[in-house]
Amino acid sequence: MTSAHTARPVLAVTLGDVAGIGPEIVAKTLLQHPDLREKCVPVVVGDADAMRAGAVRAGLDPDTVTVITDPRGATNDPGTIELIQTGPSLADVPVGELSAAAGDGAYRFVVEACRLAREGHVDAIVTAPLNKAAMHAGGHNWPGHTELLAHEFDVRNFSLVLSAGDLYFFHLTAHVSLKQAVEDCTPDRADDVFDLAHAFVGALGRPDEAIAVAGLNPHAGENRLFGDEDADVLEPAVARARERGINAHGPIPADALIPAAVRGKWNIVVACYHDQGHAPFKAVYGNDGVNITIGLPVVRVSVDHGTAFDIAGKGIAGEGSLVLSCERAAALAPGWDAVWQAASSSVTTAT
Repeated sequence: MTSAHTARPVLAVTLGDVAGIGPEIVAKTLLQHPDLREKCVPVVVGDADAMRAGAVRAGLDPDTVTVITDPRGATNDPGTIELIQTGPSLADVPVGELSAAAGDGAYRFVVEACRLAREGHVDAIVTAPLNKAAMHAGGHNWPGHTELLAHEFDVRNFSLVLSAGDLYFFHLTAHVSLKQAVEDCTPDRADDVFDLAHAFVGALGRPDEAIAVAGLNPHAGENRLFGDEDADVLEPAVARARERGINAHGPIPADALIPAAVRGKWNIVVACYHDQGHAPFKAVYGNDGVNITIGLPVVRVSVDHGTAFDIAGKGIAGEGSLVLSCERAAALAPGWDAVWQAASSSVTTAT
């Protein structure tokens, strides 16, 4: 489904934590990149007062912010920021400080974007960063965006995926402690992520794409010298995946696999825990990457950085990752039904 006046997908762009850089980078993205409007119809889900303040901090005109009620009725004028007002004004939230009000607002923006997607008013969701501690202070105890989105769409098998170009980093676990991540690297979870990755590449038209899993332990366990999980969990999961027709490989020591992926040997990598994937990815790609949630019935793409309270309000935050997120969401949205159908039909167990 697309907007009434254009074939371009409509994006719900959540404002994120308004105490952070979200309003600034949203303003820069929508007002300084007019070519983006040729690819999509971005509609902000957030707070008009915070959006206007963000425009001012970015050195842009706050009068460009217009409140609308129907995303499908957006004009998509490159000189405007069209916004769905969600909840009370957040004008009094201090910039650069942890705020329960901002955390509650960030939560509400995501929930509203999910509602708009479920009801067919938007074709994809793009999220500016939220602060997890602020969201918790606001009374919403979710580990992060990914888990909240999964809850709103009632899915239990999903993966946080970092992407730059044709490179995709899936994650067996994400927003949990390292100790919990080891415990959560189970046979069922490994099976599910291999299935998700295989469904995704199949929907992209590359069903034979190799999928490599990083070893959980140093040297992928080194024949059990450094732990048993690689031999007991990951190796059998790879064997089962291959029996299901998936071109799976590993476990491969992470310090060998990830550099090889960066050089182009592997396009689909499964990391076992958050920092195993995030740290090298961000070191190499910086703001040239995005975060995609695979396993949802609607496209969701996010920036690959946080709220940056230390520079919030200074107008110096770069919008590059948010621009990429909008472009990637617009590119994925028309074919996402195939991704969702493939992923949902491949699920074998809940996570």
